[in-house]
Amino acid sequence: MSASILNLHRQRGLQRQQAAVPLDPTAARDRTIRRGVNAAWGLLFLNTLTYVPGYSILNLPAHIGKAVAQVALPLALVVALAVNSKIRVRPNVFLCLVTLLSLGTMMTALQGTYGTMFRTFRLAEFVVALWLLTPWWGRRDMLILRCHLRWLYVSLGSVALGLLVSPGRAFAYDGRLTGAIWPMLPTQIAQYAAMACGLTVVLWLARLLSGRLTVVGVVLSIVLLLLTHTRTALVALVAGILVAGLSLFVSNKRVRRFFAAGAVTASIGVLTVAGVITTWLARGESASGLATLSGRTNFWGLVLALPRNRFQELFGFGLSNASVNGLPIDSNWLAAYMQEGLYGVVVCALILVYLLVAAFFQPPGVRRALALFIITYCLLASYTEDAFTNVSTYLLALVVAASLLVRSPEAASGAPAPPASAGPRNELLARD
Repeated sequence: MSASILNLHRQRGLQRQQAAVPLDPTAARDRTIRRGVNAAWGLLFLNTLTYVPGYSILNLPAHIGKAVAQVALPLALVVALAVNSKIRVRPNVFLCLVTLLSLGTMMTALQGTYGTMFRTFRLAEFVVALWLLTPWWGRRDMLILRCHLRWLYVSLGSVALGLLVSPGRAFAYDGRLTGAIWPMLPTQIAQYAAMACGLTVVLWLARLLSGRLTVVGVVLSIVLLLLTHTRTALVALVAGILVAGLSLFVSNKRVRRFFAAGAVTASIGVLTVAGVITTWLARGESASGLATLSGRTNFWGLVLALPRNRFQELFGFGLSNASVNGLPIDSNWLAAYMQEGLYGVVVCALILVYLLVAAFFQPPGVRRALALFIITYCLLASYTEDAFTNVSTYLLALVVAASLLVRSPEAASGAPAPPASAGPRNELLARD
């Protein structure tokens, strides 16, 4: 009996010694970098959140709520500098185009108001932070994608918590779901839910996520998306999954089964609940309301009718809250034309064209499929929503797509790729 107790103590002592062994310096540094990049990305994500007073149970004054989001940007820049202390950047066409967009706004900043100058400086600061994170683009573990997906689900989790805690406030916006913890608007929640759902589905199709984790993420996202009653996000989600799935259709048997099951489900749904689907899509609007996209097209003409000189036609009026007579423009292209002129419209178009061309020349696989989903979603949503003309989660999403379309540092150096079976199946959402 004493011998067995002695052996047990020896085993425990050996386990303590093994636990006390420090981590490999390379692994420890990589873990520190992953945590730093995730923190910087989370702060950039927080900076893109709008604050609308009156919908949150926290009931913060408007200036305090907006200050929280604005302070996150310089903090993100500090964290990015701490991670990238040697200030190394990875040259890429995408961020060069975004930088050109930022430089174009500086030409009108001095002629605008204090708000215009502040927004111009904010965009420049945001772009600098993005440049500092470029050394970790193209990693085989898709670090930038992991960070983005993680913060999408954190935001959706806060929305779900607000729905449970205060259902009245959660549906205070004309019966559509809003954020009761952080006051996010329905279109914003729908964007996060659709993006998270689509990325999760593509990862599952590529066998990088388990079915159980996928079901939890997709159910949460779809429920919140439907509660927002946002049609643009739903259409863009379906189109994005379709395009991403087609890019994997030939090489992936699971994708072919998924498309077959989806076609059968859609056929049954159209035959049985077509009336419910039509009612939900109509959202109680009349035919004229649907034709004018909930009234958006009624004042899009105001943007085009604004008197402007030749300089303003080329470079716009400067960054603003993208509204006319107090009404939001709700179109990436018209917002670009008003704020950044024809120059901004051309640069925004070049951003999407470049990403599509880069995706076309990317080898078939999960990275291209994920990028195609994001590009397709942003392209469709840009028609009826303010997207990537300024600091926004749409711009962050396109950064994720660009990071997926560059060669990994290991591949560029000729290092051998790890085996496909290496790592846990749910590694993409594992804690860093």
